Amino acid sequence: MEESKNAYKREYRSVTIRTTDGSTLIGKVNIGIKERVSELFTKTDNPFIILFDAENRDSSGKVLFVNKNNIVWVEPED
Repeated sequence: MEESKNAYKREYRSVTIRTTDGSTLIGKVNIGIKERVSELFTKTDNPFIILFDAENRDSSGKVLFVNKNNIVWVEPED
């Protein structure tokens, strides 16, 4: 079990996401073994992005599952 725990890499990046309904979401995504945030959108078949510590309107600290089809743009933070 210890080996499988180490096989999963956690590499978080802060992002701002704009959705098709005009909402702006701010939070963190786990890029794991990928090199760039853009690879979450281009190199995976999963239709959802998981956003941690998300801020939206009056709430913060949430975990959101965002459908890629509803994303207009994503801006990674440096």
